[in-house]
Amino acid sequence: MLGRFSPRARALMVLSTVLIGAIVSAAWLWSANPSYSVLFTNLSDRDGGAVIAQLSQMNVPYRNADGGTILVPADKVHEARLKLASQGLPKGSIVGFEILESQKFGLTQFQEQLNYQRGLEGELARSIQTLAPVAGARVHLALPKSSGFLRDHQAPTASVLVQLHPGKTLDRAQIAGIVHLVASSVPELTTKNVSVVDQHGTLLASQSEGEGALDAQQLDYVGQIESSTIKRIEDILEPIVGRANVRAQVTADVDFSNTEQMDESYKPNQSADKAAIRSQSSTENSTTGSAGPQGVPGALSNQPPVPPTAPINGSASAPASAATPPQAPGASSHREQVTNFEIDKNVRHTKTATGEIRRLTAAVVINNKPAPAAPPASAGQPASAGAGAPAAAAAPASVAWSPKEMENIQALVREAMGFNEKRGDSLNVVNVEFSQLELPPVEPTPVWQQPEVIALAKEIGQATLFLVLTLVVVFGVVRPALKAISSQPVIMAETPSATESLPAARSELPTSQLDQMRQIARSDPATVANVVKAWVGEAKT
Repeated sequence: MLGRFSPRARALMVLSTVLIGAIVSAAWLWSANPSYSVLFTNLSDRDGGAVIAQLSQMNVPYRNADGGTILVPADKVHEARLKLASQGLPKGSIVGFEILESQKFGLTQFQEQLNYQRGLEGELARSIQTLAPVAGARVHLALPKSSGFLRDHQAPTASVLVQLHPGKTLDRAQIAGIVHLVASSVPELTTKNVSVVDQHGTLLASQSEGEGALDAQQLDYVGQIESSTIKRIEDILEPIVGRANVRAQVTADVDFSNTEQMDESYKPNQSADKAAIRSQSSTENSTTGSAGPQGVPGALSNQPPVPPTAPINGSASAPASAATPPQAPGASSHREQVTNFEIDKNVRHTKTATGEIRRLTAAVVINNKPAPAAPPASAGQPASAGAGAPAAAAAPASVAWSPKEMENIQALVREAMGFNEKRGDSLNVVNVEFSQLELPPVEPTPVWQQPEVIALAKEIGQATLFLVLTLVVVFGVVRPALKAISSQPVIMAETPSATESLPAARSELPTSQLDQMRQIARSDPATVANVVKAWVGEAKT
């Protein structure tokens, strides 16, 4: 069939076929080329080589970018990470507790302790790296050697170095989380002994931030008190002054000190009949018969004393020892009673609540209220004072609140905020006219800037471009070529049989067309011969 067309037509058909094949191949390669996403970044040379070798075994295409970054097709990122994680890749330069799995025989106690410390530092660094803003972390632990003497005891300390992603920062809550994570992982390590530093040398948390500094939870608690008080004030005033006609700010002074107080007092002594007896004991001893020798040992002390004598009527009396008979041995008794009275005692143990509000300070601003409508003009009153009179001043759009209304508003605010005069609370309510400046509206993210819309547009664009190129080739190259071939006139060779059978047809053709047909017959005689043969065959039938 190609022999029936002219060389120009055959060349156009071949060119069209080649163009269509090229467009189809390019479109297929373009659509088959997946978009690449980051698999791992900041890999060391050892980890990068191990990951690439494993990806080659998994038949996963990859690209190696600068900075130790490996890219794989977006639809295979999660699958590749899971398979590489099962192989323990990437291992990274951080060594965790896996260092304890390859312990050698004959290690000393110092080496075992050192390996444990290295493993603990590595595990803490890996845990800190899971935070979104953190790109890398290193942990240094100073674990003192245990001692049996209390005076030689030293507390452990820790230092954390974090490397943040460009443009990322750590807030106070995240810093406090890192500090508590490290302190909770090491025995006897307190939060005040943990220091955190970023890659620029900025001290994020230090030992100076002890119990006196407010942590993230305390700051959040203060913010909740202030925001809840502002909401109560606005909720009670908005139905009166309007939603956009009130602004309030509250500052809360909160006491987070933990105070314990113990008081022990005693009352004065009371009389025995009013006092309570705590305990009472009595002891009684009695002895009958001769009494044994008493007094200081010695000859003089064992003799009874001589009674004194006095002369009567000039004659001395006889000694009493001779006149007085010896005394009979007597009985002795001992009685003892002890009574303990209860002493009045008052013991008071007071613990101040943490987070007690010491003072509230509130500032409230209220916009003017709308001005009342002007009364309608009476029928007999002229509409204007005349052409020569000045125009009347325009009525104000808003007026201030009256003093009585301001007192009522202030009373409502005092009750809403829980005003306590003994606590030293302060409240200031001011009525001013708000500015009418209009703030630009915050526009949401356009639809065409959303990631999922962009991905869908890329896919649609690829299909549309493939379709457009195909239509351009078909209607711009193939169709004109076929049209030119179909409109090409057929030339008959001037043989006697043809001229004799069709004299009228030749005579009806114009001269110019005859010349054109002759030119075609000279350029493509094979086609003309085939046409003539077909006609001769038809004429014979």
